[in-house]
Amino acid sequence: MRYNIIGKNIDVWDKTKEMVEHKLDRIQKLFPSDAAATITLSLEKLVSTVEVTIPVNRRTIRAEVQDADMTAAMDKAVDILEGQIVRYKKRMRSRVRQNGERDKAEYDAILIPEEDLDDTPLHKIEKIKHFEIKPMDAEEAVMEMEMLGHTFFVFRNGDTDEVNVVYKRKNGSYGLIEPEY
Repeated sequence: MRYNIIGKNIDVWDKTKEMVEHKLDRIQKLFPSDAAATITLSLEKLVSTVEVTIPVNRRTIRAEVQDADMTAAMDKAVDILEGQIVRYKKRMRSRVRQNGERDKAEYDAILIPEEDLDDTPLHKIEKIKHFEIKPMDAEEAVMEMEMLGHTFFVFRNGDTDEVNVVYKRKNGSYGLIEPEY
C-alpha cells in the first residue's frame, strides 16, 4: 500500500510518518497491494485530527478521528477502517451468494480470510418512512430541516426537478448533495 501523508497546521516529520505507516501496516494486508491511502493530519487548538481515506473498488473507506493525542487518534482511525473493511467484505460475500460470479472479482479484491467473517446480518432497518417530496430551493429545504430538528433533509429541487439532500456539516455550515448520472 502506498501512503500519501499530508499535514495541515502541522509539520509532518519522519518520525510522524514512521508512526503513521507503522499503525496502518496493521490493516495493510486487508487491501490490494496497489491501494493508496491518503492520510491528513491536523492540529487545531490542541486537538489532533487524523483523516484516512482509501479508495477500494469504486468505493471509499474513510475514517476521521479527533483526540488530544495524535497516536491515539491514529489507533482509533485504524480500528474504524478495519471494521469498515470487514463489514464491506461481508456485504460483498452476501452479494456474491445472490448474484453469482458477477460480483466475485470485487469480493476477491478484499483480502480478509473467510474464517474471520461470520453470518450475522450487517444492518437491520427498524423503521421505514414515507413522505411527499415537495419542489423547493435549497434555502427552503434548510429552513424545513431546521424546523424539524434533523441533520439532513431530502427534497426535489424546483429548478432542476432532481432529488437533492441538504445536510448540516460538523462545523455548523450546510452542504447540498446533487445526483450525477
